[in-house]
Amino acid sequence: MRRVVAVALLLAALAACTNDKSPAAPPAVAWSKVDVGTAEPVVLTEHGDQLLVGLRHRGAKVVPELLLLDGDKRTPIAVKPNPASPYAFEAIWYSIAYDGKQLLALGGAAGGAHSNTRWTVWTGTPQTGLIERPQDFFTFGGQTAGDLYSAVITPSGRALLGSWGGVETGNDAMVWLPQGDAKWTRQNPAKTALQSTPSLLVGPGFGTTLGESIVLVGSQVRLAPNVVAQEAAVWRSTKLNQGWSRIALPEPGNRSQANTATCDKDCVISGYVDGKLAIWQLDHTGQATRLKDVPAIPVGDKDKLPPPVVDGDKVVQIVAQDNKVKVLTGQNGHWTTQESQGPEGQVTDAVLLPNHKLYLIAGTSLWETTLS
Repeated sequence: MRRVVAVALLLAALAACTNDKSPAAPPAVAWSKVDVGTAEPVVLTEHGDQLLVGLRHRGAKVVPELLLLDGDKRTPIAVKPNPASPYAFEAIWYSIAYDGKQLLALGGAAGGAHSNTRWTVWTGTPQTGLIERPQDFFTFGGQTAGDLYSAVITPSGRALLGSWGGVETGNDAMVWLPQGDAKWTRQNPAKTALQSTPSLLVGPGFGTTLGESIVLVGSQVRLAPNVVAQEAAVWRSTKLNQGWSRIALPEPGNRSQANTATCDKDCVISGYVDGKLAIWQLDHTGQATRLKDVPAIPVGDKDKLPPPVVDGDKVVQIVAQDNKVKVLTGQNGHWTTQESQGPEGQVTDAVLLPNHKLYLIAGTSLWETTLS
């Protein structure tokens, strides 16, 4: 009798295993480390088949470095600080824009009695190198100074993006435009969507371009009696610094923020809602939708999100959870989550080249893989 019971239990267990149709975990993504010498990658920029890697060389006399990868060809680009600008020698790249011909870069180094960021702006070409253009202290500094975060190049011109003490209250979103190649000037945000008001504080923190337009992403804070509501938002111009509009992103939950964006024909925007990863799409008409069933990866105020990657009809978002790098892929409303072999630590930037090579900064290293 005991043998009969044992056989029955064994058959039941086998049947249960046979009927378990839960899908197998997708294979891990295999990454290869890219040799960039002894410097640390800090920012990535692509144009066509070319990849620009902004580097930080802690032990060098000139800390910022720049490397151009074009297929198998690697070309160091000269970085030329101005001798009259000591913080340029220590600068860390915050943003580098490249349109295939001209370069525009934003660097920063902590300094002064309060260790505020001392900003430096650089222009040039891959052939001439990046040349630092010293600015008057009050161009980026002073008691009403805010933050800077992005350098952009549009077909209509170049711009630096950040924030500044508000015309009325709080901070306004700020755009700096060049006068010639050496001087940068703050633009007036009054009576535009970039201005904060007593009932609405604007807070973009990342900028990119969409054709002639500048696109900023961040959050807005609505203020009213017994109301303080932070909601993910987008600001978009019609052409360079003209025609600004503000778009509140849908399904903002109780608290949300847009962190980064990638724009081509449309924009894909990554951020969080109520402490979980959220991704939105914004089409060229200004209509926004929140993507459904995005994996509930924790994302907080201090977490970094590389810009999302768009590969055909797929959206790829790379995140770090407990220092483990995960690759999230969305296609036709379905998402898969893959672990990674190789990279660990905080993820800060990612770009995709036309050959489907995906590059990632994780920890203090540059990694590559090929999307299938």
